[in-house]
Amino acid sequence: MITRHDLKELQALTKVPALSILLPTHRTSPDNKQDPILVKNLVTEAKNRLSQEFSARDLDPLLNHLDALVNAIDYTYALDGLALFVSHDVAKKFYLPFTVPQRVVIDQTFATRDLVYGLHRAQRYWVFLLSQGSTRLLAGTGDTLEEVTDGQFPLAMEGPGATTALPDSADSAYMDDRHRRFFQQVDQAFSAYAEDDSLPIILGGVVRQISFFQEVSQYTNLVAGTLTGNFDQAKLADLVPDVGPMIEGVRHQQRETALKDLDAAMGEGKVVSTIEEVWRLANDGRGKLLLVEKGYHVPAVVTANGGLATVSDVGGTDVMDDAVDEIIEVVLAKGGDVMLMDDGSLPNGQPIALTLRY
Repeated sequence: MITRHDLKELQALTKVPALSILLPTHRTSPDNKQDPILVKNLVTEAKNRLSQEFSARDLDPLLNHLDALVNAIDYTYALDGLALFVSHDVAKKFYLPFTVPQRVVIDQTFATRDLVYGLHRAQRYWVFLLSQGSTRLLAGTGDTLEEVTDGQFPLAMEGPGATTALPDSADSAYMDDRHRRFFQQVDQAFSAYAEDDSLPIILGGVVRQISFFQEVSQYTNLVAGTLTGNFDQAKLADLVPDVGPMIEGVRHQQRETALKDLDAAMGEGKVVSTIEEVWRLANDGRGKLLLVEKGYHVPAVVTANGGLATVSDVGGTDVMDDAVDEIIEVVLAKGGDVMLMDDGSLPNGQPIALTLRY
């Protein structure tokens, strides 16, 4: 699962040219047989555009990275989308559990806007399947669940009452304390995954285990719902119908909260809604919350005084294929939040709005 940490790394890279190739893919045969053909066509388009703007010597490192990255694609693992990011010193690919539009972007930075949108549209979340035998951590994106198996999880309880015998003096209070200590260990192990995100959490397990975890966890404020039962042998696909409505409720609430925050900011005169103003104030670090409709794309150039001027055509090293991409990255880099909205959902017919800190 692509994480906010991955996005931050991509957004921090600014070496020109930065090539981004995004495309929808297919999970199953026979539809996935067309995926390699589409990748080949998009790579050809990218190479042709690059050759028109840069010399062969300048392109050699990037093209070598691109070819190696394409050769490493495992189409049997494909999900709903594929993203390739390549520059002279970077080559990264991501199999995406959400679809992305077909795009080739050559710019000063990588085009992460569709990834940001996908991660917001298909809400990310965590699922804990709590058990002293083996607590499992699942990473969710929309209706896709992936189990974390990286040495930290799954995590099993060890010691008295688990891998060794109970002492003769042990009673129910002793075992309750052992369970609390184990779930505190689970919580501490999870902190490495929660460092860059505050994502909703679904807890699954028997009632007592859920209760013990909530007693000791530092993330109880993120719990969006619970599933009761024994999930030691649960298949991931079987969990989606129960988890989905809980997560959709979280997503709906986030949209509603964003619109309420926008309305309040408008009442205080702390909103700008033209892309030129949004660009200027986002770069000044004043952006608190950026709301963008998903279909809004604008090519533009930076003016001599650092402002923004929209243009009609992409192409050339001075033209940003999509200024909205750049604005999203700036807002996130300066500590603001981003919410991607459905087309037509923002007030006054404006496709973009930025609430201001001051």
